[in-house]
Amino acid sequence: MRLQPLAPFTWASGLKSPIYCDNRQLLGHPEVRGQIVAALVQGAMAHQPTLIAGAATAGVPWAAMVADRMQLPMAYVRPTPKNHGMGRQVEGPLAKGHCVVLIEDLISTGMSSLRCADALRAEGAEVPVVLALFSYGLPQAEAAFRDAAVGLSVLSSFEVLAAEAEARGILDAGGQSALKDWRADTAAWSRARGGA
Repeated sequence: MRLQPLAPFTWASGLKSPIYCDNRQLLGHPEVRGQIVAALVQGAMAHQPTLIAGAATAGVPWAAMVADRMQLPMAYVRPTPKNHGMGRQVEGPLAKGHCVVLIEDLISTGMSSLRCADALRAEGAEVPVVLALFSYGLPQAEAAFRDAAVGLSVLSSFEVLAAEAEARGILDAGGQSALKDWRADTAAWSRARGGA
């Protein structure tokens, strides 16, 4: 986690954020990686998938490990189709007729994950759930998943991260205040700093 309230990060959605959670770092820690894969497998099993898909790019390695452990086929999905070659959005086996669990590393607004779910549905798949390592728990994401009739299950959340950062002394009073202000009204906080 990095906290930069004075030089906020810009998300793919255009929103500004004082916090950035880089789950890609977890791939470098085999013991933690194994625990995460085990938790994702357990979450996936509840939906009896016949195909595991990863949202490009950060969901792809997790999906590959889960599919391997479950001995299931695996695909990956881009938020938009390629503009060259076959022009595909879903790569791997044809998703038609499959029950697909889509794996994502992080949920902010949820829009990129839901575009991936839409692409799988357009191919004729059922997508009951997105499993994610982490979610900021933003109200707009929760509403978007509800409206899309796609479940969302996460291994960890903003509240857990903030509490752990405070317990470890990573956040001073200014950092805690920045996170609280951002969380109270993400859109207004972002707009005040030139974001979407």
